[in-house]
Order: sequence, then structure tokens, then C-alpha cells
Amino acid sequence: MTITLKIQNETRNFVFPESVPVRDVLASAGLPVRTILGVRNETGVMELDDLLTEDACIAPLTLMDAEGRRIYERSVRFVMLMALEELFPGKRVRIEHSVPGGIYVRLPGMILTSDDVDRIEQVMRRIADADLPFTSTYWSQQEVKNYFASLGQQDKLDLLEYRKAPVIRMYECNGYHEYFHGTMAPSTGWTRVFRLILLGQGFVILLPNENHPDAPSSYADCPKHLSVFTQSEKWCQILGVTNVSDLSRLVQRRELREFIRVNEALHDQALVDIARSIVERRKHVVLLSGPSSSGKTTSAGRLAVQLRVLGHKAHRISLDNYYLDRNLVPKEPDGSYDLEHIRTLDLDLIKQQTVQLLEGKSVDLPVFNFKTQRREPAGVPLKMADDDILIFEGIHALNPMLSSGIPEDEIYRVFVSDLTCLNLDDHNRIRTTDVRLLRRIVRDKQFRNVPPEETLSMWPSVRRGEETWIFPYQENADTIFNTCLHYELPVLGHFARESLRKVAPSEDGYLLALRLRKILYYIPDIDPSVLDEIPPLSLLREFIGGCTIDEN
Repeated sequence: MTITLKIQNETRNFVFPESVPVRDVLASAGLPVRTILGVRNETGVMELDDLLTEDACIAPLTLMDAEGRRIYERSVRFVMLMALEELFPGKRVRIEHSVPGGIYVRLPGMILTSDDVDRIEQVMRRIADADLPFTSTYWSQQEVKNYFASLGQQDKLDLLEYRKAPVIRMYECNGYHEYFHGTMAPSTGWTRVFRLILLGQGFVILLPNENHPDAPSSYADCPKHLSVFTQSEKWCQILGVTNVSDLSRLVQRRELREFIRVNEALHDQALVDIARSIVERRKHVVLLSGPSSSGKTTSAGRLAVQLRVLGHKAHRISLDNYYLDRNLVPKEPDGSYDLEHIRTLDLDLIKQQTVQLLEGKSVDLPVFNFKTQRREPAGVPLKMADDDILIFEGIHALNPMLSSGIPEDEIYRVFVSDLTCLNLDDHNRIRTTDVRLLRRIVRDKQFRNVPPEETLSMWPSVRRGEETWIFPYQENADTIFNTCLHYELPVLGHFARESLRKVAPSEDGYLLALRLRKILYYIPDIDPSVLDEIPPLSLLREFIGGCTIDEN
């Protein structure tokens, strides 16, 4: 039996006479097994204690890999749940959204103190130091339901109503059982790098630093970002949906139409509030930014509509039109272009024209031709009236390098992002980045003729650009608009499910596709007629089609 081991660009072959655990192959290669969380093979992810029984090609997953970090987080969450069960037996635990460096956890109905959090961390460290094994066995679905029913975990029971598999992989550690949506590290000893800090009524688990994995990440305070999650939780309460099973029940009962109407009304109200704030503060320049597939374009368009209702004409300006001609963009050392870099924009022209417009002068706004990768010779003339407002939209809009030189008292900053608070169940969250990725997959296939495989392969690069150029500036915003629509997963699933199934295991983005498919497992397909309920100005129309924001 030949096992091929891929480490970056190196390939090594090992021959074994019979089946062999993954960890033994890694040890034979002289690799530091304790730094490896799992391996990727031709069809997915294997754990270190899994057996290789035939020829295979595997690649180690560490904290330097996205999938390795997910295995680590999953394993730390298990340790945390064990500690909480020991300290607060039977207490409900809800693992919620990401925060800088980690994830946020609450015990609903309980306000934790710093002493509580210290105790939780101490028990977690004791469990990690004990190096207790995580073991998995397959249970029948009825056995799983009986187990969670005995614990009173209704969220798990509700979710399993939409899981059709006859058997389910359950994990056990020192008598504690859990159902997670993915593979685990071999034992608790793999999870020694973490730190807990009190935050609000709950706490944050800080995970290993991506660049220095031997130390936990530092926490960067982001009160504006967190306030949006608080708002999203209130929206969930208004809508009566906190987990995917709640949403799936609406789809199954054909009650999604009313849900869509209320979702959209909440968006309308939020945009009205932002428009009023801009007018009340007498701002004439709106800088609107957000990550990929957050809905920047439609948000800018709808904000312009609300400003018009308040008596102010808004001029929407895409920062993409200020791109430098491609031959003027600085190259990377390897000869490639970093098209996410702020220096790809003509910053001097942005500042110059903005100041001229505020002074009542006429300018010719540039038009960038993406086919020729050059600016068109003729621009678009614009002159502002006294009550007019400029809305600049683009990924670099909140970067201080862009606004330097523009009168600060004229500027209002808006950050938009899809910040879902929807979970699979109390212990398994849905990452906000996964929802944005689904949006982008649907949009790219619908309107850019880009197959899901290409979108998935580009996504890690997109995420790196966001972490460098977008998220560091989100707290500069005067307000954050959450573009999440709590009904969007069934709709995006309707468009993306079949495409994701076709992503081959050999593709770079296969593990990403697999994770998205697992989320969609629990969501029934919608009746296509429901799409008629989504209004033409909905944020979601930017991705599924039918958006009329730019039509006259």
C-alpha cells in the first residue's frame, strides 16, 4: 500500500504492508505530529487516528491552514463545553459570532463575572493538560435524538428533523458526548493555546494567532461591530428565528413570504435611520465600505433613495472608476499586481474632485474601462447643488489614506456587512463569511459566468485582502448597516445547491464547498414562486438577479 504525502510543493511516497493510522504515516515522515490537526485526502478530511486502508494521497492540516484552524476551534469548543458542564451542569450554552481573534459565547439567562470566566479557563486548562482522547462512534439517528432529548437540548432535536442521514457521527470525551459538523483533533492536549476574556454578559475564547500559532490572539475592542450583532439578535427575536431549524420550519410550512416582508421592512427602517442621521448632521460626503458580497452597491443605491425622500439628491460614485491604468499600478516582487491594494486608486484625484465638488465647482468624474484596464478619455460631468450629497462606494472608502484632505466635518462613514446571528444549533454557529461566500458564488455564476470552482479557489485571497484593507477600518464608521437577511439561506441554497454538489474533490475549494453543503443539508428547497416576494430593491437581488436599483 502506497501513501503519498504532500507537504507544500514536496511529494513523498511511503509503502506500508497493511492498513496504518494517519498519525503513523506522519511520524514515519519525521513530521511533528503534535502540530498537525488532521489531513486532507482525495475526498475530504481525515483525523489522525483514522485508518488508511488503500493507496491514498494526504496533506497535513495545521493552524496555518483554514481547515486546520476550524478543526482546532471545534476541538476547543468541545473542551469549553466540558468545562461549562462541570461548572454549570445543565445550563444552556450558545456559541455565537466571531470577534477579532476568537468567538463569543453566552449562557442565556446568566450574566457571567470575571471570576466565572477565570474558573472556566482554569477547568479548560486542566482538561487540555489531561490530554483526554476525542473518540467517535456512529449512532442511529434515533439514538442521537434520545440522547439529546434526555438532556433537554431541543435545538439539537429540531435540527435533526432536517438531517436525513440514518447514522450520525458522535464524539465522546471523558463521558461527555457532542455532535459537531466536522472532524476533531485527536485529544484535548492538542488545544492548549487559548485565552478567555469577559465580554458583555458572556466571554470570548481567543484562539491561536494565525501568524504566531503558539500564542493566543490578542483581542481588539470593536464596540460598533458588536452592537450590530446585538441588533441582529433583536431582529432574530422579532422574527422568531434563531437557528436554522426555525427557518427550515417556515420553508416547510410555506410561511416564508410573510417572513421576507418583515425582513425587508427591518432593512428599510435601518436605512431610513442612517439617512436621517446624515441629514441631521449636515454631512455632504458619505463614504460607504464593506467586504466582498456585503451588498455595497445596493446599500448605496437604497440609501440614495432614502436621502431623496428627505429632500437631498445623492450622487453615487463607485471608487472602482478611480482605478489607475493598469500599467501605472505598482507590481509585487513576483511581478504580479495586488489589485486589492489602496494604491491601485488615484487617491489624489479622489481628494481633488471631492473638494472641488464641495466648493460648487464642476468636475468630470472618471470612467474606468475594465475590458481595456484603462480610464476612458471622456468622463461624466457633475456639479453639486447646495443640498446634494456624494456617496462614494468601495472597499477602501473608510481607509484614512482616502479621506485625508477632505474636510472631516463633511464626512459620514458607513460600513456594511452581512452579519448573521443565525446558528445551526446552540453549539454550531454559521460563519458570516460563509454566507457572503454563498452570495458571491450565486452572483458570479449568474452574472459573471464564473463557475463555483473559480470563486471558491479565489476566496482565500479575497479574505486576506479583507483582513488587510477592510476590517481594520470598520470601527472608523459612524454607523454599521447589517445587510444580513435572515431568509437568504434558503434562497441562496436554491441557486447554489446543485453547483456545490458538482465541485470535484480535486478542486482547491472542495473543502469550502463541502462546508457550505453541510449548512444547506438542513434547509429544504423553496418553492420558486416565493422568489416573487423578494422586492426589486432587496439587497438579495444584487446576487440572485432582478435588482432595479440602477434602472430608470
